[in-house]
Amino acid sequence: MDKSIIKKEKRTRRHNRIRAKVKGTNEMPRLNVFKSNTALYAQIIDDTAGKTLVSLSSNEVKGKVGLDKAKQVGVEIAKLAGTKKIKKVVFDRGGYIYTGKIKALAEGAREGGLIF
Repeated sequence: MDKSIIKKEKRTRRHNRIRAKVKGTNEMPRLNVFKSNTALYAQIIDDTAGKTLVSLSSNEVKGKVGLDKAKQVGVEIAKLAGTKKIKKVVFDRGGYIYTGKIKALAEGAREGGLIF
C-alpha cells in the first residue's frame, strides 16, 4: 500500500475514536480542526442541531506562515464565537497529534477567550 493512504487511514481511525466520545451541544459546541496541504480550517459545530455556527480558514487570516497563521486562526475564531455568545467549547483535534499548528490554534483560541 501507498504510505500516504496508510497515514490517512490512521488519522481517520483516530478521528472516529475521538468523535465517538466528543459531542458538541448547544451550550458547549465542538471546535473542529482540519489541516490540508495548503490551509488550516477551524469551525464551531452544534452537533445536536447539525449546524456549523462559525467557520474560518487560514486563507482568510493575515499572518506570515505556519504557526503564526495557526495561532491567528485561533484568536479570530474565538472573536467570531464571542459575537455569537459562545464561551465554552469542546476541542476536537480531528485525529491530528496535539503539537505544532493544532497546539498553536488551541492556544490562540484560549487567548481569544474560549474555554475548553
